[in-house]
Formats: sequence, C-alpha cells, structure tokens
Amino acid sequence: MSNEELDQLRQELDTLNLDILDLINKRAEIAHQIGQVKKKQGMNRFDPVRERAMLDTITDHNEGPFEHSTVEKLFKEIFKASLELQEDDHRKALLVSRKKKPEDTVVTVRGEEIGIGDPSFIMGPCAVESYEQVAKVAEAVKAQGLKLLRGGAFKPRSSPYDFQGLGLEGLKILKQVADEYDLGVVSEIVNPADIETAVDYIDVIQIGARNMQNFELLKAAGSVDKPVLLKRGLSATISEFVNAAEYIISRGNENIILCERGIRTYEKATRNTLDISAVPILKQETHLPVMVDVTHSTGRRDLLLPTAKAAIAVGADGVMAEVHPDPAVALSDAAQQMDIETFNQFMKELK
Repeated sequence: MSNEELDQLRQELDTLNLDILDLINKRAEIAHQIGQVKKKQGMNRFDPVRERAMLDTITDHNEGPFEHSTVEKLFKEIFKASLELQEDDHRKALLVSRKKKPEDTVVTVRGEEIGIGDPSFIMGPCAVESYEQVAKVAEAVKAQGLKLLRGGAFKPRSSPYDFQGLGLEGLKILKQVADEYDLGVVSEIVNPADIETAVDYIDVIQIGARNMQNFELLKAAGSVDKPVLLKRGLSATISEFVNAAEYIISRGNENIILCERGIRTYEKATRNTLDISAVPILKQETHLPVMVDVTHSTGRRDLLLPTAKAAIAVGADGVMAEVHPDPAVALSDAAQQMDIETFNQFMKELK
C-alpha cells in the first residue's frame, strides 16, 4: 500500500470519527429529553429491561467484524454516559446544588456565622430535664465563648416507654436560659403543627434523623423564616439526604445546615457508623454548611474528641455534641453525654 492510499484511508477514518461523534451527541440530546420526561413523570432514569432490548437489537444487526461482546461493551459505555448526563442534569436543577449556586451559603444565628471556614459548635443536653440542668450547661457553653445551645424538648425515641421530653415546657426553659446567657437555641421539632409555636422559642429548627423524610415537616420548616438543621436519616443515602434539603429550600428557606450523624450499618462497636466522607461530598455537591454530630454517630464519650478532630480536618463547618451536668442520671443517652469537666477539656483540645 502506497503512502497516498494510506493517507486516503486515514482521511476516511477521520471523517467517520466526526460522523460518529455527531451521532453520539445527537443520541445524547434525545437521551437528555427522555430524562426530562421521566423526571416529570416520576420515573426511574435507569430502565434495565429497555437497555437489554436495545442491546439485543444492536447485536441482531451486527455483521462484524466486531464480536457481539465487543459491540455490547461499546454501547454500554454510551448508555452509561447518557444516564450520567441525565443525572447531572437533575443535580444542576436542585436549588441546593453547588452548580446552581457556586458560592457558600452562610447561616447566621445570634451572630454566629456557620459556613465561613471557622468551625462552629452546638452543645447542650440530649433532653431538657429542668431549668437548673440547662442553666449549668449554658454557663459552661458561654464560658467557652460559644453561642449556640442545643436541647431536646420533643424526643422521638425508639421505644414509646422512654422519656419523650417536656414538650412546650422544655422549649420555655431553653428560651429562658438562652436569653439569660445570650445564646441561640437549637431544638428538634417533630410535628409540623408545632412549628408555628416553636419559632417563638427557638432560633434553629432541628429536624432529626427519624424525620428526615417527613415531607410535611420539611415543607413546614421551609415555609418559616428560621434556619433549619437537617440531620441525615439512619439509613439514608447522600442523594436522599440532599433531596430532603431540597424540600426545605423549595419552600423559600435556604438557611439550611446539613448534619451528618452517622448511618446504620452492621457494625456494633459504635452506636452508628460515622460517614466522614459524606462531609467533603456534601461540601462539593451543595452550597450548604455541613456539621457533624459526634455524639449520635459514635454513642461513646471516648470517641467524641477524635471524631470531632476528624470532622474539622475533613472540612466540616462545625461539630455538635451533647453535654450534661451529671450524665449518670440523665433521662436519655446517659452513656454518650460529656460532663462539664470533659466538655471543657474537649473544647481545649479542639481550640
């Protein structure tokens, strides 16, 4: 074969490459349109039956020289790229997406800016038990220069026989103590009907792990002018977590703090398994601040400090942990709460 013939074949190959590229891009445009239709109809983007049927049709028309297995492999890559295009389009559409808003959202609570780079801390007892109990913790929190106090007034417990919290009376105690020590209040609300009342007593609405997909609660929290701290569900994927936040922001409230609090796995050494990798993923994919609850993720006092250090090292915007004046007599989660002395040492190490 002469050089002239070789050059001619190469030119034909170059032309075919561009023809194939044009066809692949046209196919991608159609796949993109199909993805939009599926989204409107609430359908899954991936349809394995449809993919198998397309592959069978393609191989039925394959006359070589490629083997059927090679043709299938090539087209599977094209199908995969089209599916990723549909998923990327879905992520772009989300209001919480980093692609929708490149700059970080900063949530301000009582002068505390969450999401500016310096870690914030939310500390307090698991459950509000009395004025004296909350006041002792608030005094310690204030002495450390912190601005946010947590405490459970409504306690969704695994067992109906466990302490369920003081309810509205607990919120009143939190409000009284917070005002005395000039602290912001973070407390969980479990019923959409309680939000209207709760906003008079708290500065941040916490939505707990068990309510991450309580969609009516999410919509109610998104409809008020209060920051929301949203915890990841016990077995929720990151995608499900992000979509739960989308429910809130879709109602107009973008002051959302995501909180990784561990997920349920087969591991029994800790209460849950802290998914530390979720922090950088959430920071990359959303514009929302991300905190880590080291108490509920580990369930162990001896692991609170190292996991808090890990959270900050990996880029978390803050740490949440539980503090009680006397954990041994706590009405809930006695084994995982820090006493005041341990809390002071905890903060000293982190600072």
